Amino acid sequence: MLLSELQNRLSSLVPRRNAILQLEDQSLESKMPQPTKTTVMVIGGAEDKVHGREILQTFFARSGGTEARIAIIPSASREPAVIGERYRAIFEEMGAKAIQILDIRERAQGEDPIWQDYLEGCTGVFMTGGDQLRLCALIADTPLMEKIRLQVQLGQIVLAGTSAGAAVMGHHMIAGGGSGESPNRSLVDMATGLGIIPEAIIDQHFHNRNRMARLLSALASHPDRIGIGIDEDTCAMFEGDGLIQVIGKGTVTIIDTSEISHTNEPFVGATDPLSLFNLRLHVLCHGDCYDRHKRTVIAGAYRSPN
Repeated sequence: MLLSELQNRLSSLVPRRNAILQLEDQSLESKMPQPTKTTVMVIGGAEDKVHGREILQTFFARSGGTEARIAIIPSASREPAVIGERYRAIFEEMGAKAIQILDIRERAQGEDPIWQDYLEGCTGVFMTGGDQLRLCALIADTPLMEKIRLQVQLGQIVLAGTSAGAAVMGHHMIAGGGSGESPNRSLVDMATGLGIIPEAIIDQHFHNRNRMARLLSALASHPDRIGIGIDEDTCAMFEGDGLIQVIGKGTVTIIDTSEISHTNEPFVGATDPLSLFNLRLHVLCHGDCYDRHKRTVIAGAYRSPN
């Protein structure tokens, strides 16, 4: 009887033990960093605002469609009220649930709790074009920008930036420069961006304004970064799983510096030509993807022209 009773008691403890182990596993899993579904949409500028609006429609859909609550930041523009209203009209026509223009013209406004309160329920933030230096001067390192950065990291919002709003995404930012020359240090002006995608240096209106040499010049001084040049009406969508997906009518040029073996950048004058050895170049179009972790490309399905 004693042996039988002991076996019964032991058998009754097994389910309890398994339940405890399961709870412990769930608790441990909840404490581990979880992958986000963040989408950061980096747009090369001049996106279609009239006809198919493919890029803007994608931002609208990923922000929740008719349930989207969108914040528009037009601070890069010299006419923020005009450009803000233009995008408001577009997203209203699409059917967004709520739209707010964060017309920030002084840094102190970035500390206004009203904007931070609105961001609590926001599903998408759109930064317009203009002057990237102006945009960074107004919102970089403000409580508003830190709130946006945290929401992006947590996968709570979709962040999009076009033209100047795209240039600010990296930690190192192309602030200006020339085109049409051989790569040289004087061809590009660098500044500090918003650091949303810190490993990238981004240039926009890329092939449309012949900016390959400018991006190469930037990479010569920051060879630990990846270069991304985005054409007009084209978007590089940075997904939370490490993929960059391309949509739009142009191309996204990716310059992989992970195997760079030499540059003469530290040893030549400001206007002397630069050499860069062993770069890897990828040119992606609609539907193509690039895996940032594996540094590999994935071809998309062919799309016939309309």
